[in-house]
Amino acid sequence: MNKIFVEKWKSQVKKGTLTFIVLNVLRNNEFYGYEFIEEVKKLTKIEIAEGTFYPLMNRLKKEDLVTSKWVEQESGIPRKYFTLTETGKNTLKKMQNYWEDLASSIKKISE
Repeated sequence: MNKIFVEKWKSQVKKGTLTFIVLNVLRNNEFYGYEFIEEVKKLTKIEIAEGTFYPLMNRLKKEDLVTSKWVEQESGIPRKYFTLTETGKNTLKKMQNYWEDLASSIKKISE
């Protein structure tokens, strides 16, 4: 088995599905950065670096899939909370349909 090949493949799969993961996690909740990163780790065991997370969120904001707002805290610095827009929710539905079809196809060929 070629460990290096498999590790590179895993990295590409993660990179290719990260937007889908982000939109799914934001589907029913709003999160601030650190809280979001921890939620993804808890749900998927995938670790997202801040250096990956914030550029991705900026891209998603430019695409009108995500919006953000600053919330003042009683103590400490304000937190930036992220939520899905209506466009984001509609896009996620399309992505979920595609994902289900793809997963079904992969299951058929890998059995």
